[in-house]
Amino acid sequence: MQWTQAHSIARTDREGNAMSEHAEAPRPRGLRAVYAWMMRAAEGRNAWWILAAISFAEASFFPLPPDLMLLPMMLANRRRAFLLAGWCTLWSVTGGMLGYAIGALFWDTAGVWLMGVLHVPMSTVDGLRAKYAAHAYLIAAQGLTPIPYKLVTISAGLASVPFATFMLYSAIARSVRFIVLEGLLVHLFGEQAKTFLEKRLELVFVVFLALVVAGFLAVRYLF
Repeated sequence: MQWTQAHSIARTDREGNAMSEHAEAPRPRGLRAVYAWMMRAAEGRNAWWILAAISFAEASFFPLPPDLMLLPMMLANRRRAFLLAGWCTLWSVTGGMLGYAIGALFWDTAGVWLMGVLHVPMSTVDGLRAKYAAHAYLIAAQGLTPIPYKLVTISAGLASVPFATFMLYSAIARSVRFIVLEGLLVHLFGEQAKTFLEKRLELVFVVFLALVVAGFLAVRYLF
């Protein structure tokens, strides 16, 4: 009888502790649920190919930057930060070739339609085209800014920048952004960055979104 009572008490304690732990760790919602999903996806078997697809598409037509996938993957496995950054760079530069082709070969069809979808004024594209025609090195400089990279690659093709020159500056821009800046920062401050991100997720998201919007506004009103 005493053993039965003790067993019942112990079982009740375990169930109570389990319920307490469950109550203390509610399921994430909203933005934090999206973040939790991205961290799980970053460790999935198809994560590298998803990153490749986003990196390729963003350099030519896709509106969202690959950083949204790259940074969670880096934080999930900091030892592979530079390898992931190199993988992202490779596919971003490759995607830039498609963007260049849109500007150089398919501007009147795909290019004009895409600028309409992205709500980019033709005067902005003309401004970038003129800048790259006169100073091709700006491809490398503006590839580091929040300016959507697809606008850089398409405008470079429209400006008839020599393809080898375009590829050189494209590789420099993407390498510095993904490998030197993001890869190095995550490698050195990965744990601190992850802790800060998880505590201030909403703030980080607002700042990142503001940078993306600032890139589009800069293209619209400054170039």
